[in-house]
Amino acid sequence: VQLQASGGGLVQPGGSLRLSCAASGTIFSINAMGWYRQAPGKQRELVALITTGGSTNYADSVKGRCTISRDNAKNTVYLQMNSLKPEDTAVYYCNADGVKYTSSSLTYLYWGPGTQVTVSS
Repeated sequence: VQLQASGGGLVQPGGSLRLSCAASGTIFSINAMGWYRQAPGKQRELVALITTGGSTNYADSVKGRCTISRDNAKNTVYLQMNSLKPEDTAVYYCNADGVKYTSSSLTYLYWGPGTQVTVSS
């Protein structure tokens, strides 16, 4: 299973970006997909995650500014980020948790390679 993220870049404060992450390979199901970020000198932190059923969880720092969504048929997760702030600058990583190859297989966790988001004027 591979995860490929796209949509990062440079944006001015107050701007918007939409990140996408597609999982490919032999996949029967994915329990949760999420976005994490890591700023220089800081630990990786959760931004948002979404389950197969559509339940979501957001970091307090992005509530009201970010929306996570998912296309289960395409094994793709999206993160719409609005009203971006300089403190949102980080490398954003997507992950797929609870990945099954078959209905009875063990579950696995996969991470994407990360995409840089820079918020600066």
